[in-house]
Amino acid sequence: MKDKIEKLITEYIMNYPTIKGTETKWKYPIIAFAKADDENFMELKKVVSPTHALPTDFLEDAKTVVSYFIPFEENVVKSNIKGKNASRAWAVAYIETNKLILDIAEYMKDELNKIGCDSVIIPATHNFNKEKLISDWSHRHIAYFSGLGSFGINNMLITEKGCCGRVGSFITNLEVKTCENKIKEYCLYKYNGSCKKCLDRCVADAISIEDFNRHKCYEICIYNNKLYPELGVSDVCGKCLVGVPCSFKNPVKM
Repeated sequence: MKDKIEKLITEYIMNYPTIKGTETKWKYPIIAFAKADDENFMELKKVVSPTHALPTDFLEDAKTVVSYFIPFEENVVKSNIKGKNASRAWAVAYIETNKLILDIAEYMKDELNKIGCDSVIIPATHNFNKEKLISDWSHRHIAYFSGLGSFGINNMLITEKGCCGRVGSFITNLEVKTCENKIKEYCLYKYNGSCKKCLDRCVADAISIEDFNRHKCYEICIYNNKLYPELGVSDVCGKCLVGVPCSFKNPVKM
């Protein structure tokens, strides 16, 4: 069943630009599976927020959490390297990928219903506390504890295919065989102290070795949201993700 879920998600993503006529195209995703009762998820209440939900808060008989990373194609990433402002292509990719993640959740819910199983649809973004800027379901932290990647000093997830993309997840009561999720270090600075490129690239002065100022980060995202009003909500930046060793791959393996 694990292989079938991976195939369903991957084919849906690869066919999405043709079906929906999106400007954005994506590379093949990385998909991870974790047991819903994995004790690592209890750490979410410590490292994110005491109010962070557990899988069973959404689905009482939850068995599996499916987490995935969808990498952007290189042209989207390269478009966002120059200047202070987020590029239009990056803003479009953010909006279209958020919709893609929602559509994946709805698609997989229908597919799982066909075999008598249930799942929960969780939006890709804008489900956070507006004052604390903390989500009660952090897709990135779920991905981290599912073994999909690790966090850079910019608080963004680095995977085997880099950090330039979006993370989604859903919960199901279908029991899927999972492997032990070993958390590895993908950030070069945390691995051997050899890189602080994301810190240097931050246009909001929001990143330091000791801290990540999410309010300063969000201010620049809100600023960028005003640049492309015709697109919808595009509160993005992404400058610390592009033009860095981890943009497209796990740099620890280089």
